[in-house]
Amino acid sequence: MTTTSDPGVEQDQERTEPGVCGWTHRGHSCEEVGDHFCVPRADHAEGFFANILVHTKGRYARKPFVLTPWQRDDIVRSLFGEVVWSDEIDEYVRRYRIAWIELGRKNGKSEILAGIMLYLLVADGEESAELYGAARDRDQAALVFDVAAQMVRLSPKLSRRVQVKDANKRLVYKKTNSYYQVIAADAQGALGSNPHGVAADEILAWRNRSMWDALRTGMGSGARKQPLMAAATTAGDNPNSFAANMHNEMVRVQDDPARAPHIFTFIRNAPADADPWDEKHWFHANPALGDFLSLKSMREEALEARNDPTAEQAFKQFRLNMWVRAATRWMPMPLYVASAGELWSSPEDGRAVLLGRTAYGGLDLSAKFDLTAWCLLFEPEEAGGPVDVMWRFWATEESLVRLDKANDNLPSQWAAGGWLSVHDGGLLDYERIYDDIGEDGNDFAIRAVHADEFSMWPVLNKVGDLTGLDPEEGEITAYKNTYDRMTPGLNEVMALVKTARFATHGNPVAAWCFDAVEVRHASYNVDLIRPNKPDRGRAGYRIDGVPTAAMAANAMVLNADTDTGVVSAYENRGLTIA
Repeated sequence: MTTTSDPGVEQDQERTEPGVCGWTHRGHSCEEVGDHFCVPRADHAEGFFANILVHTKGRYARKPFVLTPWQRDDIVRSLFGEVVWSDEIDEYVRRYRIAWIELGRKNGKSEILAGIMLYLLVADGEESAELYGAARDRDQAALVFDVAAQMVRLSPKLSRRVQVKDANKRLVYKKTNSYYQVIAADAQGALGSNPHGVAADEILAWRNRSMWDALRTGMGSGARKQPLMAAATTAGDNPNSFAANMHNEMVRVQDDPARAPHIFTFIRNAPADADPWDEKHWFHANPALGDFLSLKSMREEALEARNDPTAEQAFKQFRLNMWVRAATRWMPMPLYVASAGELWSSPEDGRAVLLGRTAYGGLDLSAKFDLTAWCLLFEPEEAGGPVDVMWRFWATEESLVRLDKANDNLPSQWAAGGWLSVHDGGLLDYERIYDDIGEDGNDFAIRAVHADEFSMWPVLNKVGDLTGLDPEEGEITAYKNTYDRMTPGLNEVMALVKTARFATHGNPVAAWCFDAVEVRHASYNVDLIRPNKPDRGRAGYRIDGVPTAAMAANAMVLNADTDTGVVSAYENRGLTIA
């Protein structure tokens, strides 16, 4: 039997007698029989972190990775210390084949995953070990790898043993012909692999379970003695997603370990009914709080979130690790109303005021029962002045009946007041839409238009003819309403509202849209959002005035002269349009 005082050297194992564990570390041999907690194994894993690994960031950089009590006792020692007897290979092996770690953000999940992968690579006694880093995409998977690679570079012992290949995101341990490799988010590419270890990062962002299944089934080939698939994530926002299904199963396992004895769980969610502003709930989801996670910063984020529904949703999900609805109400309507400026009795009253002004447009053609919307944002007449906003909304007679039924006949009242144009039957009259946009092209100096790609280029080319804009010169831009595309415009609109500069002049259809709209956060980046129809009474609510305003805001910020006084949320938040 081989013993060692260096926890960075792989351990060989030999049974001293049938049924006795016999695993030895630093002179201490485990004499337990049957399924048990092997203290030398747990000591070996803990020692690897403390004696071989170092931290890589900030004030902790280059210092030994001494595990905090919860990291040590609740994760590393528990995960590596529990063993079971294997009749297949006639020796003791680790109990756990899957580890599920679910915490609030910034609690060191990436560092723990990186440390586990390095342990499996150099200290687990596995020849020709294949380790893989997987996530929603290759860039996300590289986050854990990059931490592991930096640990190698900064560790005096690992840097002499492990080769870092940055170009293809690969760590190589030549002594055992083993490697740790980032792989693309392609299940087909993972087929045929024979993993000894897998780092599965931020499961909340995974589109489906195909990659998980490809890697998990590869582990089940029997070629590996004790493979480990370690997953780390924060709570998600889609109850029907792969992540939610996995979370639900892992909670069941945590409540009843006999359900799947081979699965290790460390799950810290604040209760669904918890008061998010009560600090006693913060520490459960954030065991690092007050240590390497700043309590002061957490309090500052909470203060910001209390007054912003969007930020509150993000605070619950990413800080308190609460599974939330994907969409949340977005616009603080008291601020929206306060920003309206002079109220118009009809759209035509406002047109006379705005004649000849420079404007930027947003266009969103409708599905059958949606509104078709056209929005113009006008450059302020003086630096820091209000940005006037004007909409046109079109609907079919058939859709109006449905909207009236759900909204106490208000849409018909808006139509009577000129705020909503209704077309006969069930199909939009595009000639009437063209006439209206053409009138705006004559009355205002429209400099650029952004449009939903659904609007189709034949329509957009016609809009270009009517407004004097050339699509080939980039004066008309069409794109899908993705997170990357919609976030800058939505942030710009919100910035204008919060500075009382979004002068809607009381358009009732637009107010109805803004009062209903929710936003979804991108699971892979909390700062990215896009408009979402509300779940409540989908047939009764429309939001079309919101994306058109966001698209017009995009067009304005990207094309307005720098001396117009337009305040860009992009500059404040560092956001760009892809």
